[in-house]
Amino acid sequence: MSEGALSEAAMRASLVDISLPAEAAGGPWADAAAALGLAGLMAVGVAALLRLMAERRRAARVPTMQERLAEIALLPASERRVALLHLLRDTAPERYAALAPSLYRPDGGPELHQLTAEVARLA
Repeated sequence: MSEGALSEAAMRASLVDISLPAEAAGGPWADAAAALGLAGLMAVGVAALLRLMAERRRAARVPTMQERLAEIALLPASERRVALLHLLRDTAPERYAALAPSLYRPDGGPELHQLTAEVARLA
């Protein structure tokens, strides 16, 4: 500090705000890097929010076996066979594995009524 008293003009001059340079250090490259960083941060936030919303919706309700069988019964015969095989694969993978080798032969796989009875036993 100075030992003498400051004049009013000197005191007012010392109270003026700091003036920042018009351009940031690094120029336009620094501005672009900052914008890119903020955009990336916002993208991660939006992705996390969407994932959270999707998780809640997916865990809402799982249909029971009886409901799934009722939906499958409404399908045409060719689609019903495929749907029953998918259901068998999901609920009894060991039984599906036993049937899998015969599914791709022209006359292979169980008949529709046999497949329906086998899946109904799992319910």
